[in-house]
Amino acid sequence: MSTAEEKVYRLDAIKWLLVILLVAVGVYGNSHYSDQSILYRAVALLILAAVAIVVSIQTEKGAATLDLIRGALVEWRKVVFPTRQEINQTTLMVVGVVIVTALILGIFDAIFSSLASFIIG
Repeated sequence: MSTAEEKVYRLDAIKWLLVILLVAVGVYGNSHYSDQSILYRAVALLILAAVAIVVSIQTEKGAATLDLIRGALVEWRKVVFPTRQEINQTTLMVVGVVIVTALILGIFDAIFSSLASFIIG
């Protein structure tokens, strides 16, 4: 009989502080080195973001978020999107219903306007 082992997350607060520090370093560095090429700054920010993401995934909340994203991707693959023909047919049906509704409301408006004009004089 095997038991499922629960992963223990230690030092989550320190890991989140490290993530915050990495983001702060990125913001400060981008501002401080504004005279450098945008390419170098972008590469540095991407590296810092990657490290921050890796560190955040090591926390309990980060792992839960990663599981949520994986689940969303699984569900996304299950979605059946309509074909172009189905989209066109549905659009034409909606346009038709809108036109019929507009005609009905226009007729009611004309009837009630003439009735109100007759009563008011």
